[in-house]
Amino acid sequence: MKATFECARGVQGSTKLDHFNDKGRIRGDVMLFAVDPARLRFDVISPFGVLLATLTANERHFTFFDMKNKVFYDGPPDPCNISRLTQVEVPADALVKLLRGEAPLLVHEQQSPTVKWGDGAYVITIPSKHEALEEVHLTPIEEDFNLPWQQQRVRVLRISVSQRGYTHYTAVLDEHKPTVTMPPRHDPEGIDEDIPASGPACRVDVPRRIHVEMVNTGDDLRLRYQDVGVNPPLPEGTFTQPVPGGVRQQYVTCRGSRN
Repeated sequence: MKATFECARGVQGSTKLDHFNDKGRIRGDVMLFAVDPARLRFDVISPFGVLLATLTANERHFTFFDMKNKVFYDGPPDPCNISRLTQVEVPADALVKLLRGEAPLLVHEQQSPTVKWGDGAYVITIPSKHEALEEVHLTPIEEDFNLPWQQQRVRVLRISVSQRGYTHYTAVLDEHKPTVTMPPRHDPEGIDEDIPASGPACRVDVPRRIHVEMVNTGDDLRLRYQDVGVNPPLPEGTFTQPVPGGVRQQYVTCRGSRN
């Protein structure tokens, strides 16, 4: 799996987001960047093309501008802060991997995972600290199915993480399609230099549908790519945003918030 995705540094795409829990349902269009090591940007767009909210996160800082309520949140890039938009508490680096179709892995000893074959997939079991356990289902892409396993490129089909027999979350990845490195970004006026791709030439299968369920909270998140490319050009400031005028600014952490 790691070899398959080695050339992919991240993705840029437009998605349909659908989230529901016992409090209700949220749906919208989202333009996103998700790039290693833990850089994210989500722009939520209304059906009329109006920007409703923007979330940015990098290794040091998180911001979220809620345009409807005129509030600008900032703080550390913790899972609880990122979930203010995604509604599921997944660390930024793990979310980057999921959005390009790779399984984020729990911390583990090199020799501890086991593998078995069943129902057309490799089932990898990874024991971790504090009795945590991860299971990853991988399947070879069709043209590699009869090759030795060392030469097979794979798709991630399913991920589940549990602890002491209790499931924390599951992720199902579906409708994989070949996806390639995006072209450089050109300035239509010819003033600024081209912005190159953020990684090498690459071709990987990215899932068009991603379904994440957080069992402990009852949150259900579904993302469906309308279009997506890997190793996108990254204009300066992609993963930061200035504080707009006329808004209330609020510092937030997983331990609470202060104005």
